[in-house]
Amino acid sequence: MRLSLQLYTVRRELEADLPGTLKALAGVGFDQVEPYNFQENPEELASALRDNGLSAPSGHAPLLRSGQDQDQIFSAAKTLGIGTVIDPHVPEDRWKTEDDIAATAAALNDAAAKGAAYGVRVGYHNHWWELETLPDGRTGLEVLASHLNPEVILEVDTYWAAVGGQDAAALLGRLGDRVRFIHIKDGPVTSDPAAQLPVGDGVMPVWDVIAAAAALETGVVELDDYAGNMMDAVSASFEYLTAGRPEA
Repeated sequence: MRLSLQLYTVRRELEADLPGTLKALAGVGFDQVEPYNFQENPEELASALRDNGLSAPSGHAPLLRSGQDQDQIFSAAKTLGIGTVIDPHVPEDRWKTEDDIAATAAALNDAAAKGAAYGVRVGYHNHWWELETLPDGRTGLEVLASHLNPEVILEVDTYWAAVGGQDAAALLGRLGDRVRFIHIKDGPVTSDPAAQLPVGDGVMPVWDVIAAAAALETGVVELDDYAGNMMDAVSASFEYLTAGRPEA
């Protein structure tokens, strides 16, 4: 499994020192990262990535946000070498009915058609509300998948899936090869971002989850927040995942 880091994890550090933070991540051992809102400074970010031997196979950008210029996003992705642009957030109130979810799928399908002209794939990343069940017993994310064109992929945030009440490994099994990226995070499985912990220190069945992602291209480490030193948490997460599954 290739490992990446969602740069939102170190957003405060990036704001203080972009090149220095990327150098520190490379020093930890990462050779891939997942930028967010990368359309805002693609040239500066591309230069810092090159200087530190980092690539960005995926990135988060608000493709479906009202008024957002998708061409700007896809052009920035090309500048950065990002092959998959993932929309990270569709609000909770748009996951209550199948019609609303189908509308989101149609918007993703349209974005994917535009992205294809740039050689860029499109995907979607979940929070917990997409995994709460609808009246018919299905999750919103699975309803979404049923309406997506084959070329649109999913990046399943496995921690938020668990917060939403799902067995993350079983969910990945149901979604199958639609899932090409996962977010790997750990903690007590609550909706409080500050309660999250370095990977391996919480209650998530991390290795079972990874094993269930049959078509996985990249596992993306993320902490939305952390009460301690974030770079220490990033380093501990990398060390845990690269050491391999502990023996029973």
